[in-house]
Amino acid sequence: MKAVWNGEVIAESDDTVVVEGNHYFPRAALRDDVLEASDHHTTCGWKGQASYYTLNVGGQRNADAVWFYPDPLPGAQQVADRVAFWKGVQVTD
Repeated sequence: MKAVWNGEVIAESDDTVVVEGNHYFPRAALRDDVLEASDHHTTCGWKGQASYYTLNVGGQRNADAVWFYPDPLPGAQQVADRVAFWKGVQVTD
């Protein structure tokens, strides 16, 4: 699977986990050079508190387009150390 935004592959892996229709990539598959820290957080009732990264590719920013669960709840361990995408990031095989 590949995650592409602004014409660039930002993550690629044969090891994704699909949860609620979203492909969660291993964190190690995500390029560090396109990430900016974000203070944004949301809460999922069964996965826990999500944190976010902003993408910066070719001078274009996509705020909070990457999410992850730094400390997932017990029933959501399959998303530990993984990231998922939205806001126009295309995930394809």
